[in-house]
Amino acid sequence: MQLRDKLKRTLLIGVFSIIIGGIVGTLDAVFGRVLLGITDIRDAHPYYFIPFLAFAGIVIVFLYDRYGGKSSQGMGLLFSVGHDKEDKIPLRLVPFVTIGTWLTHLFGGSAGREGVAVQIGGTISYEIGRKLPIKNASKTFLLIGMAAGFGGLFRTPIAATFFAIEVLTIGVVEYAVIFPAFLAAYVSSVVSGKLGLEKFVYSITYSASFGIEIVIKLILLGVAFGITGYVFAKGLQWGKKEIAKRLPNKYVRIATMGVLLSVMLLGLYMGRYAGLGTNLIHASFHGENIYCYDWFLKLLFTLLTLVAGFQGGEVTPLFSIGASLGVILSGLVGMPIEFVAALGYAAVFGSATNTMLAPIFIGGEVFGFANMPYFVIVCMVAFSINKNTSIYAGQKKYEGNQV
Repeated sequence: MQLRDKLKRTLLIGVFSIIIGGIVGTLDAVFGRVLLGITDIRDAHPYYFIPFLAFAGIVIVFLYDRYGGKSSQGMGLLFSVGHDKEDKIPLRLVPFVTIGTWLTHLFGGSAGREGVAVQIGGTISYEIGRKLPIKNASKTFLLIGMAAGFGGLFRTPIAATFFAIEVLTIGVVEYAVIFPAFLAAYVSSVVSGKLGLEKFVYSITYSASFGIEIVIKLILLGVAFGITGYVFAKGLQWGKKEIAKRLPNKYVRIATMGVLLSVMLLGLYMGRYAGLGTNLIHASFHGENIYCYDWFLKLLFTLLTLVAGFQGGEVTPLFSIGASLGVILSGLVGMPIEFVAALGYAAVFGSATNTMLAPIFIGGEVFGFANMPYFVIVCMVAFSINKNTSIYAGQKKYEGNQV
């Protein structure tokens, strides 16, 4: 390819990255703000909604079963496209995953939201890329859209960029896409912010020299958070297989699990473990009560919700699991509560998604870049011990030279 053609291709991709960022940021803002409104309604009236989680689940399964087609594969479809196993993502995936997630949260399911944003971004961007006169750019636009979706929802464009370029294949970072992915993620973040989607930030100031005692404590925290992320990812894989064997009928499965979840969610603090888990995140960083079992129950409820077939992501619950676990571990390592909660917030997410760069930058963008060295150590350890287990079943392992 001649230099002129390369420049033309780069410019065209850059321009459309900005356009995609604007579109996806707008959709993220709509999705995110409605979701937060739904959460407020459910929290205000838990007995009006949580008892009917099973009914919501049946509606979700019916819609996907009757009209969803390939969109029922969700994130798995994006990974299949990224690995050239599929060549089309139906646009209907966007409304299906959006409405399904809204229903899950309105009626109390413990789930996240990043999966929706990434699917929205990936689907829209991939469809635009297919229509452009740019050869062999489909994967490029898929990653651009995934970055835009993540960046617009969480408003962390640097972390979103690294998440998109490292999540498809373990051990492979798609650096060729890094700049257009950042452009899309940044524009998406700005647009969603202008449209009223707030970013969670909490400034942490902690200064300690890297003596052997501090390093050992950080390594131990990395091990604890890494094991937690591994347990979540392994539990999700195992749970989906086991529940499909025991309850092969999708309607019976989601109805049965929905009833069980409703009883448990209402019986344990009237919905404390329902929804995103932002209540636990807020409590972790604002001196509110965190029980020693909060992290475990949030992990359990999220696994039950997702293996049942309800819609949503995993990342925000992972943030809440890590933060609430960090509160408990802070007393054991003799470090400030908010500092250890922040490390857990990032590291459990990194371990469960089998990513390392994204959680490090999440730590910087949310809690302050001055803390980056601490996040590097903890996230590096958490990533190293998770045995290449991921919440994303479609994630591949690089089969190149092994060390």
